[in-house]
Amino acid sequence: MESQNPQTSENLDSNPTSLSLDNLVHKVKSNLVFRSKWAELNGAMGDLGTYIPIVLALTLAKDLNLGTTLVFTGVYNMLTGAIYGIPLPVQPMKSIAAVAISDGPDFNIPEVMASGICTGAILLVLGATGLMQLVYKLIPLSVVRGIQLSQGLAFTMTAIKYIRKVQDFSKSKSKENRHWVGLDGLILAIVCACFIIVINGAGKERNERETSNVDDEERNMRSKRIKKTMANIPSAFIVFLFGVVLAFIRKPAVVKDIKFGPSSMEVVQFTSHAWKQGFIKGTIPQLPLSILNSVIAVCKLSSDLFPGKELSATSVSITVGLMNLVGCWFGAIPCCHGAGGLAGQYKFGGRSGGCVAILGVAELVLGLVLGTSLVRILDWFPVGILGVLLLFAGIELAMTCRDTNSKGECFVMLICTAVSLVGSSAALGFVCGMVVHLLLLLRIHFFN
Repeated sequence: MESQNPQTSENLDSNPTSLSLDNLVHKVKSNLVFRSKWAELNGAMGDLGTYIPIVLALTLAKDLNLGTTLVFTGVYNMLTGAIYGIPLPVQPMKSIAAVAISDGPDFNIPEVMASGICTGAILLVLGATGLMQLVYKLIPLSVVRGIQLSQGLAFTMTAIKYIRKVQDFSKSKSKENRHWVGLDGLILAIVCACFIIVINGAGKERNERETSNVDDEERNMRSKRIKKTMANIPSAFIVFLFGVVLAFIRKPAVVKDIKFGPSSMEVVQFTSHAWKQGFIKGTIPQLPLSILNSVIAVCKLSSDLFPGKELSATSVSITVGLMNLVGCWFGAIPCCHGAGGLAGQYKFGGRSGGCVAILGVAELVLGLVLGTSLVRILDWFPVGILGVLLLFAGIELAMTCRDTNSKGECFVMLICTAVSLVGSSAALGFVCGMVVHLLLLLRIHFFN
């Protein structure tokens, strides 16, 4: 009999040196155990509203190797699920992708990959030296909440744009208003959103009142049974499959474009110009976002959603760094973690590492079986449905800020949020939030 270990409820990064090989294997298995088969499968769909548009845009605009990207992100997701035991998905680095799409012919795949390698190297150093953990401890909660709220609202605004407007992902632009009817119309998106609301509601209910009346207890039991049944319906998975079916209906000839087999994997050829442009145009704007949203906000959100499983900033920073120091050499899209992805997968039922492991297996299989030809299918996937999935992920992330109680914390949080949204910069919002927080502390010290 193996003795009970008090660390069994924690993730692998808690104290890896103290774990024996047997305990390590047991921990990996425990992290990948499904809490609920359908709920975990449903949760795996929660990040697709972010992942698909960015990957599709880079594939169409810059000829990103989609097959290689799917293989590497699939492996990343499986390893992340095994290590951390929570639904922490792997996402494309948004700032680098935005520069690549908007900067024209001067910023191509070598520059994109150079950006990812440089960003990964810096995050690895920050994690390995312990500086990232120090930053995590020093940043006040109100500032972190401001970053989370701004990111959540940014997701929701992007989602509404996807739903209302026709999108040209290859140019990262919105076009004319979407028609009300059609296989990618407004009515379709609204129906999908209503379906998810009916099934999932606003999330987990808290502080439900106990009743002693027999009739009320029976009614309560009946209500709980209905809720349990509805919770087992994988709403996001159903909506996503519906979108796949519609993609084939919209363009039946897409079947002829499918070629089976993995894409050829090649080492990216870098020039000094690629390293220079990649660092200046890609790494510098991406780094603050990666530190704040991919590490700091993710670690805080993990403690909110999974008490007892708070991730260490050191570990997350190192794993993000290693992902990019490996995959980017072969043309896989620069990746990180994201608080929005974690919130989205949690919203739709993800509760364990098995959730992202499912997603990872699916990506790996698609990358090996269909390769780059998968882009032909994604190009006809209803964008309004992607907007619906992204909408709920953004709302879930923004709702984590509801525990901000004091007026001072709300003040700092909202200033940080407003500056981040208006200035389109999480780094600028962070700086303003920290300045306001320090000014309030000085005011309390000198005038109270």
